[in-house]
Amino acid sequence: MHDGLAYSLWLPKQPARGGVVVLHGAGSCKENHHDFARAALGAGLAAIAFDQRGHGESEGSLDGRVLDDVDTIATLLRDRLNDTRAPIALRGSSMGGYLALVCAGPVGAAAVVAICPASAESLRRGLAEGRFTFRADESAVDAFLAAHDELDAIATLDAPVLLLHAEGDEQVPVEHSRELAELTRSARSRLIVVPGGHHRSVQHDPDLRAVSLRFIERGLTRAAGEPAQ
Repeated sequence: MHDGLAYSLWLPKQPARGGVVVLHGAGSCKENHHDFARAALGAGLAAIAFDQRGHGESEGSLDGRVLDDVDTIATLLRDRLNDTRAPIALRGSSMGGYLALVCAGPVGAAAVVAICPASAESLRRGLAEGRFTFRADESAVDAFLAAHDELDAIATLDAPVLLLHAEGDEQVPVEHSRELAELTRSARSRLIVVPGGHHRSVQHDPDLRAVSLRFIERGLTRAAGEPAQ
């Protein structure tokens, strides 16, 4: 537990080249992404997954501190790597994909992986319609979402972004990722659309997990000033 946020930390035995902050979706929890954290560890990367406020074992309700919380966890990861300038990436699914995009600039992420990323508007709508079961300060979350548009964020983000989306996603239309892809600034950004599938199928696909890790590794290597593989 750190600052009321429950987290799991994955550190390789050898010095890591960098790390990745794993961001879960609305109503989810850190344990649902431990498969990715284990894979990152196997690739020689550090990983940290945490419960957003209002979720899992974290304290309080989801509120306007969302960006600060992501920054707090990113700082904690860098501290545990004993390097305040260690390159990190953000990897998120659904609401976590949205957060990865809007938080990447402020936390200085070297790479972003956004899986079936939700839009601020869809999250605001779900909140207003009472479709979410997590604890939330609705007015504070609504204000945060209104002030942080993922389209604006990706259009000003220098870090490479990997967008992954299933065509069969029943919650977030694949067209949203296609619109985001049109706005990316980095020539290294990619959009991968998978035929069929559903909202949760991409995040646990082993082949796409490997693609995500290679993308993150290249981003961290470039940020560290090392020759890209």
